Amino acid sequence: MTRKNRHPAGHYFFSLLAALVAMQAGAESKSLLSVDRIFHDEEFELNEPVSSKWLAEGASYTTVEESKSTPDGFDIVQHDSASGEQTILVDASRLVPEDAETPLEIKDYSWSDDGRFILISTNTVKFRRYKPLSDYWLLNLDDWSLRQIGTAARPSTLMYAKFSPDSQHIAYLYENNIYLESIDGNTVGAMTTDGSELIVNGTGDWVNEEEFGLRDGFKWSPDSRRICYWQFDTEGVGTFYMMKNTGDVYSHPIPLQYPKAGTTNSASRVGVVDIETAETVWVQLDDDPRQNYIPQMSWADNSEQLIIQYVNRLQNRNRVILADAKDGTTQDIFTDTDEAWLDVNEDLKWFDEGKYFTWLSERDGWRHLYRVSRDGRDIKLLTPGDFDIISIQNIDTDDGWVYYIASPDDNAARYLYRSPLRGEPGMKRLTPAETSGFHSYRISPDSKWAFHTVSTFAEPPTINLVSLPGHKEQRNIVENNKVAALLDATPRGEVEFFRIGIGDGVELDGWMMKPPGFDPQKSYPLLIFVYGEPAGQTVLNRWSTDRGLWHLMLTQQGYIVASIDSRGTPAPRGRDWRKSIYRQIGIQSPADQVAAVRALLDERPYLDRQRVGSWGWSGGGQMTLSALFRYPDVYHVGLAIAFVSDQRLYDTIYQERFMGLPADNEEGYRLGSPITHAAGLEGDLLLIHGTADDNVHFQSTEQLVDKLIELNKTFDLMIYPDHSHSLDEKETTKRHLYGLMTEFLNENLPPNTGLE
Repeated sequence: MTRKNRHPAGHYFFSLLAALVAMQAGAESKSLLSVDRIFHDEEFELNEPVSSKWLAEGASYTTVEESKSTPDGFDIVQHDSASGEQTILVDASRLVPEDAETPLEIKDYSWSDDGRFILISTNTVKFRRYKPLSDYWLLNLDDWSLRQIGTAARPSTLMYAKFSPDSQHIAYLYENNIYLESIDGNTVGAMTTDGSELIVNGTGDWVNEEEFGLRDGFKWSPDSRRICYWQFDTEGVGTFYMMKNTGDVYSHPIPLQYPKAGTTNSASRVGVVDIETAETVWVQLDDDPRQNYIPQMSWADNSEQLIIQYVNRLQNRNRVILADAKDGTTQDIFTDTDEAWLDVNEDLKWFDEGKYFTWLSERDGWRHLYRVSRDGRDIKLLTPGDFDIISIQNIDTDDGWVYYIASPDDNAARYLYRSPLRGEPGMKRLTPAETSGFHSYRISPDSKWAFHTVSTFAEPPTINLVSLPGHKEQRNIVENNKVAALLDATPRGEVEFFRIGIGDGVELDGWMMKPPGFDPQKSYPLLIFVYGEPAGQTVLNRWSTDRGLWHLMLTQQGYIVASIDSRGTPAPRGRDWRKSIYRQIGIQSPADQVAAVRALLDERPYLDRQRVGSWGWSGGGQMTLSALFRYPDVYHVGLAIAFVSDQRLYDTIYQERFMGLPADNEEGYRLGSPITHAAGLEGDLLLIHGTADDNVHFQSTEQLVDKLIELNKTFDLMIYPDHSHSLDEKETTKRHLYGLMTEFLNENLPPNTGLE
């Protein structure tokens, strides 16, 4: 760790802790939060959401629950949605493989369409961000026979196993090839054979998984005769090497095909394989497959055609294409465009016997749902008004309703609405009017029931089952009373949601956490939590788990903590708000942030102008660096975690979506990269990064460190060996990380101590 001369506050760090306790009049010291209480002792661990799956369109649902009769086992239990009556469908004793002593650990499970079989995923292993690598076991409910799927010699090597609609076969991915196995296990065959380290079938390459969520990359046709799938040819994509230096005496290089902004992408295409012949027909898409993306594709409400979204590299044009499954011929039916970028449509749903499909678009300035005819000629707006659909929750084509999350009057909240698919447009709020906060739903296929999760900034989440559309609570599913009681026992100050003007009529949303016993006549240090990128919004009225508790702990130490959403963050404020950041990542957001901080300092005299800090993770780390480097007169302390220091180092899909190609926006890339402004560093800076970060590479920190050394700048550096972007590989890491950050703030951005 590179150290610099410490603020004198570091000399009385332990005195500071004692003074903080004295600050809490009448409060017992054990009620104060600490890093250990939050990140080690698990006092505030939330009850986990119930892992549930809908049955019979929503008339019932199943859960996995600890068995009362079989040690170390879990039962699959059915719950009647209306009555709550429970029935054990699969006792854990049925899940003990031959020659085994204990039942399978159920990581996930799925039912065949005929209800006769259950496919169980167990022994899951991490691959990239998630854990799709697994062993799969098939349970026959007719005779309770249990057998393992696949012929892989090594455990935990299959991915995305799924039943055919006719319940006769199971398809799965193994070593980048798609395999097919009959339900009786008598026949197993490869549907693709060209999979390799560079040819990827049935799943996404790294960048398509990261940015388009393309993981499970193959789909059964409704008639069970074909499988459509993605293929990625990664040859020619630049290889980035991460280095594992722990666990052995020699380094172990970890190669990753990772296309950085402006470099070569994988060639992507879509194939349709016939399960009888194992022959693939390739969809005939024009243009260079390395200069276009296929972020979405599915069967077009029949077994004869696919519907494909074909997006150009700049991601400002989305061609919707129908493809013939037999010969691969295509027909363009609809094109969506935007002067900036387009979001991929993940909620396309067919209705009226395949005559229409639903489409989300910002073409009128707001994110709305449209009805598009199969030939693309008839386009109708279904949800008019000056508001954004934030996310589609369910589309009930039988009764003709779309259920969605929106919040027309409060950018920090989320509520459930519905609108008709047919007839006169309109919207109705289903979340009760008297409730506030952040509401999310998992709606049953028939739209009559939903698991409803609600939390606020100060209240941990609860989950209940509600009936729709009346939103009547049927029963409570998950409570967090223990955490709520602990919060009641710890000193908490006011949390304020506000808007702040930054000039030219622009107002930004923000929240501010004040210390317990706040006195406006005193002076307090201000710590800004920032993200500021188009991928996330921080000003939300919802529970923020450990990070929020750490912020609360800091307020107990005498800090004021705040967060502000810059223009360009995905708040429900219309297309122009979100797209204003186009080609200005790292330029407009830092300017918005500093303008807001200056306005707060002017309006609120209790904020100390000489004690202003910023911290953030990933894009927020980038914003923190820009703040310290570009505005040293305002920001004095920064903590930057897993940041991008030079935008050319990040991936093609994300960076080019918002900035264009580096060759066409060279000045934008230069000005938007914090490393360009490193000479401006005057304050105290702590850099934090994991060496195995496959998302934002440790290279970003190394290049910035090299630049700061060249400029003779002093700073602090903490690296976490073999840790990824989330820095959560080891149980002790989060405690160490937040303890380190707390100490750094106490020393360099000291709170009030009563010792002045």
